[in-house]
Amino acid sequence: MDDVNSIEYSIVIPVKNGYDTIESCLTGIFGQTVRDKMEVIVIDSGSTDGTLELLKKFPVIVHHLPPGEFNHGETRNLGVRLAKGEFVVMTVQDATAVDEHWLETMRSHFDDPEVAGVCGQQIVLKDKTKNPLQWFRPVSEAKPFSFQFVDKQQFTSLGGKEQHSYCNWDDVNAMYRKSIKEKLPFRKLMFSEDTLWAKDALEAGYKIVYDYRARVNHYHHQNYKFYFKRSYIILYQNYKFYNYIKYPKNPIAKVAEIKIRLLRMSELSLSEKWKWMWYNLNLLRAAWVAALIFTYHAKFKGMEGVEASQKRYVGFPPQGVQAKKQ
Repeated sequence: MDDVNSIEYSIVIPVKNGYDTIESCLTGIFGQTVRDKMEVIVIDSGSTDGTLELLKKFPVIVHHLPPGEFNHGETRNLGVRLAKGEFVVMTVQDATAVDEHWLETMRSHFDDPEVAGVCGQQIVLKDKTKNPLQWFRPVSEAKPFSFQFVDKQQFTSLGGKEQHSYCNWDDVNAMYRKSIKEKLPFRKLMFSEDTLWAKDALEAGYKIVYDYRARVNHYHHQNYKFYFKRSYIILYQNYKFYNYIKYPKNPIAKVAEIKIRLLRMSELSLSEKWKWMWYNLNLLRAAWVAALIFTYHAKFKGMEGVEASQKRYVGFPPQGVQAKKQ
């Protein structure tokens, strides 16, 4: 890893107080088949929980960033500038590669010079401490797919909702061609920098690939407050950048779906089923309260009211609760 010429992959991880999860994240990265061709860049913005001491166990490059300067878009752009590899990988402190071929799988698509980036999949592996409705239960083998609009007008003429359907990008698990990423950086945003990068890439005529065989295990335990803010951010993003409001599913139908799915899970005891039922119903309530408040501001106060409501009800993006390190 010390030979700059041997570095093909640069993995960038923004970190703050990641003691409980960063070891699993890094263990998965250093278990990759291409570990001899990579560097890992950790951008720490003021950890105080022992993270910095733990990082000394791994051959990582630590860049210190004052907490007040952190920004999801600009911080990741900094990671790209620091990177020595031809390919830059974005992930987060609480995501763990599911297998040793994670990086290799995404890299395979860059033999096509038109490809600017590849996005993998987040999954939740079966674990009774995690919401069972999010457990990964594939019904078929994942197959890569890609999008490209050589004619910019072909993409920009689409409605916002349809544009968004092509941009389900995710910096929890993505690889970029550095030479293109430098020309097409993230926007300076506190959230949604990833989906908007995909939009910018398509508008610029680049090809983006989704390969859900490249997986990371990533989970946030969510309470009412977290899910309310998360739902509000998604509504805000859709409205501001794509000009539509995506409402949560019909609550009556969703309640029935939650009950049926949980009751059918033979892995869970009756008490566990009730526990997760109330958990998920609470999240459903949070999503609908967020939708009602957001819709009021969007319909009666316009974009100015929406901007003010986002600052009032959300502020900074919420942070998920992680399992404590044993």
